Amino acid sequence: MTDTVAKAREIIADALEISADEVDGDASIDTLDAWTSLGHMRLILALEEKLGKQLDPAAIVEIANLNDVAAILNE
Repeated sequence: MTDTVAKAREIIADALEISADEVDGDASIDTLDAWTSLGHMRLILALEEKLGKQLDPAAIVEIANLNDVAAILNE
C-alpha cells in the first residue's frame, strides 16, 4: 500500500469516525455505512484542511471511494 493510499485511509476513517481497518481497498460511498452525506462533508473538510485549499465543487461530487481520495491527495 502506498503512503498516499494509507493517508487516504486515515483521512476517511477520521472523517467518518470509524476504524482505519474498516477502510479496505474497495472502500466507497456504497460499501461504508458511515459514508453518509454528513460524513462526506466531514471528509471534504478534512481534505481541504490537509491540502490547505478549497476543492473544486465538481471534484467534491466526484469523490466516491478510497482511490478518489488518494488521487486528490496526489494532485
